[in-house]
Amino acid sequence: MARCAAIKANGERCRLDAKGKQSVCWAHAPENAVARRKRASRGGKAKANQELPSIKALLEDLTEQVLAGDLETGRAAVANQLINTRLRAIELERKIKEIDELEVRVEALEQPHQGGGRWPA
Repeated sequence: MARCAAIKANGERCRLDAKGKQSVCWAHAPENAVARRKRASRGGKAKANQELPSIKALLEDLTEQVLAGDLETGRAAVANQLINTRLRAIELERKIKEIDELEVRVEALEQPHQGGGRWPA
């Protein structure tokens, strides 16, 4: 199978397999623009949605332990810092995924338009 003919924003050629007569992969095929947008709008949310409830429960538990006097504030402060680091990592992962998905969308828009008429939506 041939490689996708699309050139990414960083100047590298796409490494995915080409499909169809346009010799581009699914991610660069203009007819998939709507599906890509839908996926991108959900990008990064699934993992965060799974982790946030457990982090919130952990914070609630820490708060209750500190207020009840069962956990010294120094240990609670360290735990809170670690939780904040975890939250920042989740946010960074979400942003990276969003940027990657936007890059695919931009690359698709930068592809030469074939067939005349309007650009695909």
